Amino acid sequence: MSHGKQFTLFTHSQTPNGTKVAIVLNILGLSYEPRYLNWQAGEIKGPEHTKYNPNGRIPTLIDHKNNDFVVWESDAILLYLVVRYDTEHKIFVATPDERASVVQWLFFQASGQGPYFGQAAWFASYHPEKIPSAIERYRKEVRRILGVLESVLDKQDWLVGGKMTVADLSFVTWNNNVGRFFEDGDFDFEKEFSKTNKWHKKMIALDGVKAAYRAMAEQANIAAKAE
Repeated sequence: MSHGKQFTLFTHSQTPNGTKVAIVLNILGLSYEPRYLNWQAGEIKGPEHTKYNPNGRIPTLIDHKNNDFVVWESDAILLYLVVRYDTEHKIFVATPDERASVVQWLFFQASGQGPYFGQAAWFASYHPEKIPSAIERYRKEVRRILGVLESVLDKQDWLVGGKMTVADLSFVTWNNNVGRFFEDGDFDFEKEFSKTNKWHKKMIALDGVKAAYRAMAEQANIAAKAE
Protein backbone atom coordinates (compact mmCIF):
# COMPACT_ATOMS: atom_id res chain seq x y z
CA MET A 1 0.00 0.00 0.00
CA SER A 2 1.38 3.38 -1.05
CA HIS A 3 1.92 5.90 1.72
CA GLY A 4 2.32 8.94 -0.54
CA LYS A 5 -0.68 10.55 1.13
CA GLN A 6 -1.43 10.69 4.82
CA PHE A 7 -4.53 8.51 4.75
CA THR A 8 -5.92 5.55 2.90
CA LEU A 9 -9.71 5.56 2.74
CA PHE A 10 -11.50 2.31 1.90
CA THR A 11 -14.79 3.33 0.38
CA HIS A 12 -17.18 2.80 -2.52
CA SER A 13 -18.28 5.07 -5.34
CA GLN A 14 -21.90 5.18 -4.14
CA THR A 15 -21.80 5.32 -0.36
CA PRO A 16 -23.07 8.14 1.87
CA ASN A 17 -20.86 6.99 4.74
CA GLY A 18 -17.64 6.94 2.75
CA THR A 19 -18.44 10.25 1.12
CA LYS A 20 -18.95 12.03 4.44
CA VAL A 21 -15.46 10.98 5.53
CA ALA A 22 -14.06 12.34 2.26
CA ILE A 23 -15.93 15.60 2.93
CA VAL A 24 -14.30 16.07 6.34
CA LEU A 25 -10.86 15.15 5.01
CA ASN A 26 -11.30 17.75 2.27
CA ILE A 27 -12.49 20.48 4.62
CA LEU A 28 -9.56 19.86 6.97
CA GLY A 29 -7.11 19.85 4.06
CA LEU A 30 -5.89 16.32 4.80
CA SER A 31 -4.49 14.25 1.93
CA TYR A 32 -5.89 10.79 1.28
CA GLU A 33 -5.84 8.01 -1.25
CA PRO A 34 -9.28 6.48 -1.85
CA ARG A 35 -9.46 2.72 -2.32
CA TYR A 36 -12.73 2.04 -4.08
CA LEU A 37 -13.87 -1.48 -3.25
CA ASN A 38 -16.00 -3.51 -5.66
CA TRP A 39 -19.20 -4.52 -3.90
CA GLN A 40 -20.27 -7.08 -6.50
CA ALA A 41 -16.86 -8.78 -6.45
CA GLY A 42 -17.00 -9.16 -2.67
CA GLU A 43 -14.03 -6.92 -1.99
CA ILE A 44 -15.74 -5.16 0.92
CA LYS A 45 -15.97 -8.49 2.77
CA GLY A 46 -12.67 -9.72 1.35
CA PRO A 47 -9.49 -10.38 3.34
CA GLU A 48 -7.61 -7.31 2.06
CA HIS A 49 -10.24 -5.16 3.74
CA THR A 50 -11.34 -7.24 6.73
CA LYS A 51 -7.76 -7.45 7.97
CA TYR A 52 -8.27 -3.77 8.81
CA ASN A 53 -12.01 -3.81 9.50
CA PRO A 54 -13.38 -7.06 10.93
CA ASN A 55 -16.94 -5.84 10.35
CA GLY A 56 -16.39 -5.79 6.60
CA ARG A 57 -18.24 -2.52 6.06
CA ILE A 58 -17.12 0.78 4.67
CA PRO A 59 -15.59 3.24 5.29
CA THR A 60 -12.28 2.31 6.88
CA LEU A 61 -9.47 4.83 7.38
CA ILE A 62 -5.75 4.22 7.86
CA ASP A 63 -3.62 7.08 9.20
CA HIS A 64 -0.10 6.46 7.93
CA LYS A 65 1.36 9.35 9.94
CA ASN A 66 0.07 7.77 13.14
CA ASN A 67 1.73 4.36 12.85
CA ASP A 68 -0.90 3.16 10.36
CA PHE A 69 -3.62 3.60 12.95
CA VAL A 70 -6.93 2.17 11.72
CA VAL A 71 -10.38 3.57 12.43
CA TRP A 72 -13.69 2.21 11.13
CA GLU A 73 -17.33 3.26 11.57
CA SER A 74 -17.87 6.56 9.82
CA ASP A 75 -18.72 8.76 12.79
CA ALA A 76 -15.83 7.30 14.81
CA ILE A 77 -13.61 8.31 11.89
CA LEU A 78 -15.04 11.84 11.87
CA LEU A 79 -14.47 12.19 15.60
CA TYR A 80 -10.92 10.88 15.30
CA LEU A 81 -10.12 13.39 12.56
CA VAL A 82 -11.37 16.45 14.41
CA VAL A 83 -9.95 15.48 17.80
CA ARG A 84 -6.52 14.74 16.41
CA TYR A 85 -6.18 17.15 13.51
CA ASP A 86 -8.60 20.05 13.85
CA THR A 87 -6.46 21.91 16.36
CA GLU A 88 -7.81 25.27 15.17
CA HIS A 89 -11.41 24.10 15.72
CA LYS A 90 -12.38 24.78 12.13
CA ILE A 91 -15.24 22.29 12.39
CA PHE A 92 -14.86 21.23 16.00
CA VAL A 93 -15.40 22.87 19.38
CA ALA A 94 -13.31 23.66 22.42
CA THR A 95 -15.31 23.18 25.61
CA PRO A 96 -16.16 19.82 27.21
CA ASP A 97 -19.88 20.58 27.11
CA GLU A 98 -19.81 21.48 23.42
CA ARG A 99 -17.78 18.38 22.66
CA ALA A 100 -20.36 16.26 24.45
CA SER A 101 -23.04 17.87 22.28
CA VAL A 102 -21.08 17.06 19.12
CA VAL A 103 -20.79 13.43 20.22
CA GLN A 104 -24.51 13.40 21.01
CA TRP A 105 -25.36 14.42 17.44
CA LEU A 106 -22.88 11.95 15.95
CA PHE A 107 -24.57 9.19 17.96
CA PHE A 108 -27.97 10.37 16.75
CA GLN A 109 -26.76 10.33 13.16
CA ALA A 110 -25.26 6.85 13.56
CA SER A 111 -28.21 5.32 15.40
CA GLY A 112 -31.05 7.27 13.82
CA GLN A 113 -30.48 8.88 10.45
CA GLY A 114 -28.07 6.34 8.96
CA PRO A 115 -29.97 3.12 9.75
CA TYR A 116 -33.47 4.47 9.08
CA PHE A 117 -32.53 6.26 5.88
CA GLY A 118 -30.61 3.17 4.78
CA GLN A 119 -33.61 0.93 5.37
CA ALA A 120 -35.86 3.42 3.57
CA ALA A 121 -33.53 3.23 0.58
CA TRP A 122 -33.38 -0.56 0.72
CA PHE A 123 -37.12 -1.17 0.83
CA ALA A 124 -37.87 1.57 -1.70
CA SER A 125 -35.32 0.51 -4.32
CA TYR A 126 -33.44 -2.72 -3.65
CA HIS A 127 -35.56 -5.27 -1.80
CA PRO A 128 -36.62 -8.05 -4.21
CA GLU A 129 -40.29 -7.62 -3.35
CA LYS A 130 -42.32 -4.56 -2.48
CA ILE A 131 -43.47 -4.62 1.15
CA PRO A 132 -45.77 -1.63 1.62
CA SER A 133 -45.74 -1.80 5.43
CA ALA A 134 -41.92 -1.69 5.54
CA ILE A 135 -41.77 1.11 2.99
CA GLU A 136 -44.31 3.12 4.98
CA ARG A 137 -42.54 2.48 8.29
CA TYR A 138 -39.16 3.72 7.12
CA ARG A 139 -40.56 6.68 5.23
CA LYS A 140 -42.24 7.73 8.47
CA GLU A 141 -38.91 7.33 10.27
CA VAL A 142 -37.18 9.50 7.68
CA ARG A 143 -39.70 12.24 8.34
CA ARG A 144 -39.36 11.76 12.11
CA ILE A 145 -35.57 12.16 11.97
CA LEU A 146 -35.87 15.24 9.80
CA GLY A 147 -38.46 16.56 12.25
CA VAL A 148 -35.97 16.27 15.11
CA LEU A 149 -33.45 18.29 13.13
CA GLU A 150 -36.11 20.81 12.13
CA SER A 151 -37.14 21.36 15.75
CA VAL A 152 -33.57 22.38 16.61
CA LEU A 153 -32.72 24.27 13.43
CA ASP A 154 -35.89 26.30 13.80
CA LYS A 155 -34.20 27.96 16.77
CA GLN A 156 -30.56 28.09 15.65
CA ASP A 157 -28.49 27.97 12.46
CA TRP A 158 -26.20 25.08 13.47
CA LEU A 159 -26.41 22.11 15.80
CA VAL A 160 -23.59 22.99 18.20
CA GLY A 161 -21.61 26.04 19.20
CA GLY A 162 -23.18 28.57 16.84
CA LYS A 163 -21.12 27.41 13.85
CA MET A 164 -20.85 24.57 11.39
CA THR A 165 -19.17 21.57 12.96
CA VAL A 166 -18.54 17.94 12.17
CA ALA A 167 -21.90 17.27 13.81
CA ASP A 168 -23.68 19.14 11.01
CA LEU A 169 -21.52 17.62 8.29
CA SER A 170 -22.28 14.09 9.45
CA PHE A 171 -25.86 14.47 8.17
CA VAL A 172 -25.08 15.84 4.70
CA THR A 173 -24.76 12.73 2.59
CA TRP A 174 -27.86 10.85 3.71
CA ASN A 175 -29.93 14.03 3.54
CA ASN A 176 -28.66 14.55 0.01
CA ASN A 177 -30.35 11.30 -1.02
CA VAL A 178 -33.60 11.75 0.87
CA GLY A 179 -35.84 12.39 -2.14
CA ARG A 180 -34.96 8.99 -3.57
CA PHE A 181 -36.76 7.20 -0.73
CA PHE A 182 -40.17 8.48 -1.83
CA GLU A 183 -42.36 8.26 -4.89
CA ASP A 184 -42.33 11.35 -7.10
CA GLY A 185 -44.43 14.06 -5.52
CA ASP A 186 -44.64 12.37 -2.11
CA PHE A 187 -41.88 14.41 -0.51
CA ASP A 188 -40.87 18.08 -0.70
CA PHE A 189 -37.77 18.68 1.41
CA GLU A 190 -37.92 22.47 1.20
CA LYS A 191 -41.64 22.70 1.94
CA GLU A 192 -41.82 20.11 4.73
CA PHE A 193 -38.55 20.91 6.50
CA SER A 194 -37.59 24.40 5.41
CA LYS A 195 -34.97 25.14 8.09
CA THR A 196 -33.29 21.76 7.67
CA ASN A 197 -33.28 22.18 3.90
CA LYS A 198 -31.69 25.63 4.21
CA TRP A 199 -29.03 24.24 6.56
CA HIS A 200 -28.37 21.38 4.16
CA LYS A 201 -28.00 23.69 1.15
CA LYS A 202 -25.39 25.79 2.95
CA MET A 203 -23.25 22.70 3.43
CA ILE A 204 -23.57 21.17 -0.02
CA ALA A 205 -22.37 24.50 -1.45
CA LEU A 206 -18.98 24.08 0.28
CA ASP A 207 -15.97 23.36 -1.93
CA GLY A 208 -14.96 20.36 0.18
CA VAL A 209 -18.40 18.83 -0.19
CA LYS A 210 -18.53 19.45 -3.94
CA ALA A 211 -15.07 17.89 -4.36
CA ALA A 212 -16.14 14.73 -2.54
CA TYR A 213 -19.18 14.33 -4.77
CA ARG A 214 -17.14 14.99 -7.92
CA ALA A 215 -14.68 12.26 -6.95
CA MET A 216 -17.51 9.84 -6.23
CA ALA A 217 -19.19 10.58 -9.58
CA GLU A 218 -15.92 10.17 -11.47
CA GLN A 219 -15.31 6.79 -9.87
CA ALA A 220 -18.88 5.69 -10.57
CA ASN A 221 -18.34 6.53 -14.26
CA ILE A 222 -15.09 4.55 -14.31
CA ALA A 223 -16.81 1.58 -12.70
CA ALA A 224 -19.72 1.76 -15.17
CA LYS A 225 -17.38 1.76 -18.17
CA ALA A 226 -15.50 -1.24 -16.78
CA GLU A 227 -18.66 -3.36 -16.58
